[in-house]
Amino acid sequence: MLLKLDVTDSRPLHEQVAGSIRRAIAEGECAPGDRLPPAREISEALGVNVNTVLRGLRGLRDDGVLEFRRGRGVTVTAGADQRAVVLGRVRELVADAARLGYGRNDLIEMIREMP
Repeated sequence: MLLKLDVTDSRPLHEQVAGSIRRAIAEGECAPGDRLPPAREISEALGVNVNTVLRGLRGLRDDGVLEFRRGRGVTVTAGADQRAVVLGRVRELVADAARLGYGRNDLIEMIREMP
Protein backbone atom coordinates (compact mmCIF):
# COMPACT_ATOMS: atom_id res chain seq x y z
CA MET A 1 0.00 0.00 0.00
CA LEU A 2 1.54 3.24 -1.16
CA LEU A 3 0.47 6.25 0.88
CA LYS A 4 1.41 9.86 0.26
CA LEU A 5 0.77 13.12 2.04
CA ASP A 6 0.44 16.44 0.25
CA VAL A 7 2.62 19.06 1.95
CA THR A 8 0.52 21.83 0.38
CA ASP A 9 -2.72 20.45 1.86
CA SER A 10 -4.06 22.63 4.67
CA ARG A 11 -5.94 19.77 6.37
CA PRO A 12 -4.52 18.36 9.61
CA LEU A 13 -2.06 15.49 9.10
CA HIS A 14 -4.31 12.88 10.74
CA GLU A 15 -7.06 13.73 8.23
CA GLN A 16 -4.58 13.41 5.38
CA VAL A 17 -3.46 10.00 6.68
CA ALA A 18 -7.09 8.87 6.90
CA GLY A 19 -7.77 10.25 3.42
CA SER A 20 -4.79 8.37 1.96
CA ILE A 21 -5.96 5.10 3.47
CA ARG A 22 -9.54 5.77 2.37
CA ARG A 23 -8.26 6.43 -1.16
CA ALA A 24 -6.21 3.20 -1.15
CA ILE A 25 -9.34 1.25 -0.17
CA ALA A 26 -11.53 2.98 -2.77
CA GLU A 27 -8.95 2.31 -5.51
CA GLY A 28 -8.69 -1.38 -4.59
CA GLU A 29 -5.18 -1.35 -3.12
CA CYS A 30 -6.69 -2.73 0.09
CA ALA A 31 -9.61 -5.12 -0.03
CA PRO A 32 -12.06 -6.01 2.74
CA GLY A 33 -10.32 -8.34 5.19
CA ASP A 34 -6.82 -7.07 4.36
CA ARG A 35 -4.58 -6.16 7.25
CA LEU A 36 -2.95 -2.77 7.30
CA PRO A 37 0.73 -2.39 8.18
CA PRO A 38 1.40 -1.49 11.82
CA ALA A 39 0.94 2.20 12.67
CA ARG A 40 4.66 2.53 13.36
CA GLU A 41 5.51 1.38 9.82
CA ILE A 42 2.97 3.78 8.31
CA SER A 43 4.33 6.65 10.40
CA GLU A 44 7.91 5.92 9.33
CA ALA A 45 6.90 5.68 5.67
CA LEU A 46 5.04 8.99 5.82
CA GLY A 47 7.48 10.76 8.11
CA VAL A 48 4.88 11.65 10.73
CA ASN A 49 4.43 10.85 14.39
CA VAL A 50 2.89 7.46 15.20
CA ASN A 51 0.18 9.20 17.26
CA THR A 52 -0.87 11.12 14.15
CA VAL A 53 -1.32 7.85 12.27
CA LEU A 54 -3.22 6.31 15.18
CA ARG A 55 -5.58 9.29 15.28
CA GLY A 56 -6.30 8.87 11.56
CA LEU A 57 -6.86 5.12 12.01
CA ARG A 58 -9.25 5.72 14.92
CA GLY A 59 -11.25 8.11 12.76
CA LEU A 60 -11.57 5.45 10.08
CA ARG A 61 -12.57 2.90 12.71
CA ASP A 62 -15.27 5.29 13.95
CA ASP A 63 -16.50 5.66 10.35
CA GLY A 64 -16.78 1.88 10.05
CA VAL A 65 -14.02 1.58 7.43
CA LEU A 66 -11.49 -0.21 9.65
CA GLU A 67 -11.75 -2.75 12.43
CA PHE A 68 -9.28 -3.06 15.30
CA ARG A 69 -8.80 -6.59 16.57
CA ARG A 70 -6.54 -7.52 19.42
CA GLY A 71 -3.85 -9.85 18.16
CA ARG A 72 -4.88 -9.41 14.50
CA GLY A 73 -4.13 -5.75 13.99
CA VAL A 74 -6.15 -3.35 11.90
CA THR A 75 -8.22 -4.79 9.05
CA VAL A 76 -10.43 -3.30 6.35
CA THR A 77 -14.11 -4.00 7.05
CA ALA A 78 -16.46 -5.73 4.64
CA GLY A 79 -18.07 -3.16 2.37
CA ALA A 80 -15.49 -0.54 3.31
CA ASP A 81 -14.66 0.14 -0.32
CA GLN A 82 -18.21 1.27 -1.09
CA ARG A 83 -18.52 3.03 2.24
CA ALA A 84 -15.28 4.92 1.62
CA VAL A 85 -16.61 6.19 -1.70
CA VAL A 86 -19.91 7.33 -0.20
CA LEU A 87 -18.22 9.00 2.77
CA GLY A 88 -15.87 10.81 0.42
CA ARG A 89 -18.82 12.14 -1.54
CA VAL A 90 -20.59 13.20 1.65
CA ARG A 91 -17.50 15.10 2.80
CA GLU A 92 -17.34 16.86 -0.58
CA LEU A 93 -21.04 17.73 -0.32
CA VAL A 94 -20.60 19.17 3.17
CA ALA A 95 -17.59 21.21 2.02
CA ASP A 96 -19.45 22.50 -1.07
CA ALA A 97 -22.48 23.40 1.01
CA ALA A 98 -20.32 25.25 3.54
CA ARG A 99 -18.78 27.30 0.73
CA LEU A 100 -22.30 28.24 -0.36
CA GLY A 101 -23.32 29.20 3.17
CA TYR A 102 -25.31 26.09 4.13
CA GLY A 103 -24.73 24.31 7.42
CA ARG A 104 -25.04 20.63 8.24
CA ASN A 105 -28.56 21.09 9.59
CA ASP A 106 -29.56 22.71 6.29
CA LEU A 107 -28.24 19.64 4.43
CA ILE A 108 -30.03 17.27 6.77
CA GLU A 109 -33.28 19.14 6.19
CA MET A 110 -32.75 19.02 2.40
CA ILE A 111 -32.18 15.26 2.54
CA ARG A 112 -35.28 14.70 4.68
CA GLU A 113 -37.37 16.62 2.14
CA MET A 114 -36.24 14.34 -0.70
CA PRO A 115 -38.76 11.75 -1.93
